[in-house]
Amino acid sequence: MEIKLKDFDNGKAFDFGKTSGDYAKFRDIYPDAFYQKLAELKLGVKGQKALDLGTGTGVIPRNMYKYGADWTGTDIAENQIKFARELSEKAGYKIDYLVSPSEKLDFPNGSFDVVTACQCFGYFNKDVILPKIHDWLKDGGHFAVLFMAWIPAESEIATKTEELVLKYNPDWNGGRWKRNPVEFPDWAEPYFTMEDGIGFDVPVTFTRESWHGRIKTCRGIGASSLSAEKIAEWEKEHLAYMATLPEQFDIIHYVTILNLRKK
Repeated sequence: MEIKLKDFDNGKAFDFGKTSGDYAKFRDIYPDAFYQKLAELKLGVKGQKALDLGTGTGVIPRNMYKYGADWTGTDIAENQIKFARELSEKAGYKIDYLVSPSEKLDFPNGSFDVVTACQCFGYFNKDVILPKIHDWLKDGGHFAVLFMAWIPAESEIATKTEELVLKYNPDWNGGRWKRNPVEFPDWAEPYFTMEDGIGFDVPVTFTRESWHGRIKTCRGIGASSLSAEKIAEWEKEHLAYMATLPEQFDIIHYVTILNLRKK
């Protein structure tokens, strides 16, 4: 399902459902330290019911499954949920999945101990979704906004890759990330208190194939409104650049966890 938002890529449409095959293969990249930190914060552990909004191919529920929570994942893109179900069934995981915009979901009040939104919260209508999340959470429940981005200033590979994405899609504004402290946002104040604001670096290991695949699925290329011909041109040039690199390399990413508690 196409999404158009004025704050993203000059309002050009994007749809991660177009990338789902590659997304399932190349976007499951969060390191163990990321999931361990969530478990340490008691986000998605045994005895809890947890909801993951914008779940994509179910990356968060599938990787947190071993910590024992009862997970539900939702996404606006039917194709993303198709792959989420297939990957979960293959692994033997019992995870419920729903296809729906987050703003149109309907759960009874007090349904969940934890709600997560990873790499997607900026796409939501906060005026609609925040009171819903507040209602869905049990008393004292947690809402966790999760994010991880490469830091181009510390990686020649990431810098060059961003340049190539912008060459073919100059409207893309998904790059050029810098570290910023995790602070209590104004939008949270009516509904939540701040439990934790955490930021830390992690090295993420890629092969040439997996880095190319990860970038191909981004909002600037595979999920964008670029023509198939333009995407093929980008792919040819990016693969040529990949051929100049070592087979395996690390790229520093910055992880942020905003852990909010229901008022």
